[in-house]
Amino acid sequence: LPQGISIYVGKHRSALVRAGGGLATLRTRLQQLTQVMSFTASSITAALSDRVPDGQLGPDARRHLKSSLGYEITFSLLNPDPKSHAVDWDIEDAVNRYVQPVLDKLSLVANFSVDSQILYYAVLGVTPRFDKESSSFLLSAHSLPHVINPVEARLGSSAASLYPVLNFLLYVPERSHSPLYIQDKDGAPVSTNAFHSPRWGGIMVYNVEAPASHQASLPLRVDVDMVRVMEVFLAQLRLLFGLSREELPPEFLLESPGNEGLADWELDCLLWAHAVENIATVSTTLTSLAQLLDKIGNIVIKDDVASEVYRAVASAQSAMAELAAGHLHSAFQASKEAVTSSERAFFDPSLLHLLYFPDDQKFAIYIPLFLPMAVPILLSLAKIAREARQRKKEPTKMD
Repeated sequence: LPQGISIYVGKHRSALVRAGGGLATLRTRLQQLTQVMSFTASSITAALSDRVPDGQLGPDARRHLKSSLGYEITFSLLNPDPKSHAVDWDIEDAVNRYVQPVLDKLSLVANFSVDSQILYYAVLGVTPRFDKESSSFLLSAHSLPHVINPVEARLGSSAASLYPVLNFLLYVPERSHSPLYIQDKDGAPVSTNAFHSPRWGGIMVYNVEAPASHQASLPLRVDVDMVRVMEVFLAQLRLLFGLSREELPPEFLLESPGNEGLADWELDCLLWAHAVENIATVSTTLTSLAQLLDKIGNIVIKDDVASEVYRAVASAQSAMAELAAGHLHSAFQASKEAVTSSERAFFDPSLLHLLYFPDDQKFAIYIPLFLPMAVPILLSLAKIAREARQRKKEPTKMD
């Protein structure tokens, strides 16, 4: 190991620890290594963030995407001033070179689909502030949440989607608001000139250099540096999947995962977290289903619904057993099957609670319909009964 480095973490499932300094020092280093590579109480809390009280959550606990069978990724280029800027980005080549290797590695977790679009005359919806000292326009941190809604109304990608949509937006400022920089909470410029929104995606502002001559012909041709853009978007993608690396001590050295974007042990952590979240989701779904069936006594449960419930319970138990044995991939697959079966049972059309009415509601609905018809029928029956009784009382004539 290099001088000053005590712990080296590889991109697969191995690490090297310098053993000098006695057993107490070695124990401390192993605990630090476990915090980085393995599953801790904080990772459990993050995986179950929707079921943990807010007081027990960290500031970034709800940043991670919820577990899903699939995700849709949309890359959007926003050009609010096409009269001034003719923006060209080679998004297809960039996705194939930089994004696809990461998605191939994440394919164990979910299915991914990627698309792209260019939106013209799409503005951020927030007027930036002009700074005289730097002769630039600034977006402060408190104004960034107001940027999302006006832009999202133009995207239109999540309306018909079955899966969560991740939006990555590249915004080329209009000429009248260039250059545009993002400030953090302390008022310092953000180095990447980008920000991300938890469980939604990220936005990067891409400034265009002003032409040297004021008489340059418009629109200016802009070739986007896709390497710089994809570095930011991939970092945001890691944050959304909970793969952010906390500040490590200086004696740590992490091997770069290369084009794959994440190490094998990071993928293990992701599989583990999603398996735990899936098991918790199955538990909540089946509990809600049981409460629904308890409330409606006359509900009819079909055999296929019952088999889905049995399958969900068996798959959840199998997932827990596989997790305990350390078989993460099989545990995650079993947890996915459990989620699918439990949701099929819960959303089965025959179990719709609106199909079943309490008895008092049935009387309230049907009595106004049948009472007007029932009154003359009952009166006629009473008359017939009375006449029959009188006929019996009359003495029979004997010849």
